[in-house]
Amino acid sequence: MKFEINSLKTKPLAVPLFLGFLWFIAACLVVPNINSIITVFYQGNRFTAEPLFKLLQSARAMRSLKNSFILAPTLSLTVGVIGLSLVFITEYFDIRGAKILRLGYMTTLIYGGIILVSGYKFLYGHNGYLTRIMARIIPSLNQDWFTGYWAVLFVMTFACTSNHMIFLRNAMSSVDYQTVEAAQNMGAKPWSIIGRVVLPVLTPSLLAVTILTFLTGLGATSAPLLVGGTDFQTITPMILDFANTVGSRDLAVLLAIFLGLASIFLLAIFKQIEKRGNYLSVSKVKTGIKKQKIRNPILNTLAHSYAYILFLIYVLPVVLIILFSFTDSAAISQRHLSPSSFTLANYLGVFSSPRAYRPFAVSVVYSALASVTVAVLILVSCRIITKAQNRLGGALEYSLLIPWLLPHTLIAMGLITTYNSSRWFMFNQILTGSLFILFLGYVIIRIPFTLRMTKAAFFAIDDSLEDAARNLGARGIYTFMRVILPIIMPTVLALFALNFNSLLGDYDMTVFLYHPLTRTLGIHIRSLTDNQNNADNAAITFVYAVLMMLIAALVLYLVYGRFSKDALGEEGR
Repeated sequence: MKFEINSLKTKPLAVPLFLGFLWFIAACLVVPNINSIITVFYQGNRFTAEPLFKLLQSARAMRSLKNSFILAPTLSLTVGVIGLSLVFITEYFDIRGAKILRLGYMTTLIYGGIILVSGYKFLYGHNGYLTRIMARIIPSLNQDWFTGYWAVLFVMTFACTSNHMIFLRNAMSSVDYQTVEAAQNMGAKPWSIIGRVVLPVLTPSLLAVTILTFLTGLGATSAPLLVGGTDFQTITPMILDFANTVGSRDLAVLLAIFLGLASIFLLAIFKQIEKRGNYLSVSKVKTGIKKQKIRNPILNTLAHSYAYILFLIYVLPVVLIILFSFTDSAAISQRHLSPSSFTLANYLGVFSSPRAYRPFAVSVVYSALASVTVAVLILVSCRIITKAQNRLGGALEYSLLIPWLLPHTLIAMGLITTYNSSRWFMFNQILTGSLFILFLGYVIIRIPFTLRMTKAAFFAIDDSLEDAARNLGARGIYTFMRVILPIIMPTVLALFALNFNSLLGDYDMTVFLYHPLTRTLGIHIRSLTDNQNNADNAAITFVYAVLMMLIAALVLYLVYGRFSKDALGEEGR
């Protein structure tokens, strides 16, 4: 360790970066979380285990733990299967209408969270649009059929394939078609080529998105709340319930600790897989992949049928939200679409009031600033982690993954309880109730996801490029800016877009940290949906959903379509 610290002095920026990361990790990631735990286990200046006994005696809490550990592995499996199939349908196999299918599969990139789950519930739930149609065909149909574990799994499976459509598609471009051709010339069967040539290239990104999916399942919030019913509630909704009651906040912290232990265990396993597997080197001299025809007519028909069924599942909620946003309140309450109910009043009501469009401006500013900050922070971090290859680099990586260990709600509570008074390590500033604390919360919760994906992109870089630049006399910063950054820029831009879209309608973190005078979009939408029987509120909610989709689609086009070679799959746009 002495050598590692002394080696920092060899570079002029090393010491300031080291001190900056040390301050950020301590003040923003470690101290708030430890402080929230101390306030629970140390009551009256003495340690107490009473909260643990209360948790073990709570049947609801134990059931939520069980449900989360059922949902997480099954979700990882279903999302992995569906996500891989989407990538192969759009990028590997020759499927008719692949460009249209790709756009349909990518709809989850422009809407998500509570809006996405509401769309599926509006379609399949009690009194839902399709449920009413099915009830006319099958009078004995139970209209509450879309509830519980299977409903949550269904919704989350199709909501969580965004990472596959972004990062596995990028990884597919690393497949060397010359290797595929060589295997074909040697008589290898198509499935053998997929298993031995294509999948090994996809493995680093697949492992990264799998761990994200597992953690998403553990921390699921919107789907269990809206379609889980009373029989299937998971950890995070239970934490929300406990956190809102002063006498039960200690149980909320303990549930978060269980969630954190599971996350640490999973991250440790993932790191061991990375170290043991030879997954990080891919073909360096590549010929672009050419789509493969499915020769068997039966399999070809089944593949096309499967592709278009998935397309309908992805697109129907989006189409219905758009159509009903132009429908009057009476028609919405009856789930009835007709030309006579068409109206622009819903949109006019939103755009004519500054009070209505102000949340958009607030959310856009917060989301953009936080996304840019996270991108810069993680670029520097990944450069250190991948080049250091020592204990300092490992400590930095694990420290930046701390936000994975606690739900967003408890991270927010830690910030509030820690910075409701001045602290010397935060420059004696009181953050609670300020405009800055929400920005800080947004940055913290997007760090782990951005780190994992950016690190995977760094590992795909050919080391010989940097060696060549060094041999030509280029300095480290120049090499990074002119050689490394352009290679990983598509991933950086994609992550910016995903982070921006994710934060745009955030509710779980925002509800604890937002300033009353700067209500965000998520808070405003939630206030409209408190009364679910109010058709006027439902109409305005649909309008907000459409506007969110438009903004998110525009961001994706600007940073991932227009300025990337891989413009939503259309090369050279």
